[in-house]
Amino acid sequence: MDSITEVKTTNAPKPLPVFPQAIKANGMVFVSGNIGLDPTSWALVGEDIKSQTEQTLKNIKAVLEAAGSDFTKIVKLNVYLKSYADFAAMNEVYITHFGEVKPARTCVAVLELPLGAIVEMECIALCPEA
Repeated sequence: MDSITEVKTTNAPKPLPVFPQAIKANGMVFVSGNIGLDPTSWALVGEDIKSQTEQTLKNIKAVLEAAGSDFTKIVKLNVYLKSYADFAAMNEVYITHFGEVKPARTCVAVLELPLGAIVEMECIALCPEA
């Protein structure tokens, strides 16, 4: 049966009212863009790429877990960087969150990100139906 369910967790930053943290549909979870915000203070965690990448991935992990999924089930992840100069340092943190099989990925540099962030990520993962 086709169904679309909103995913919500207090372990990741609350989204703006115009989009959800994620949507579950037909065995997949579509995680909205995340930046390196602390979920309780809504402040960016650090000004450097490694700190913000780590927090961004923690936020994605929390949303995936709320959906019943995890990093091993991510099939596609998009990365948006404020500067390609941060590419190598972002990858140093990114690689520690994935095993041998990594998701398909796109990484692009963009002009601006929300709240002055320097990295944003979104993903699509498999999500077993409950």
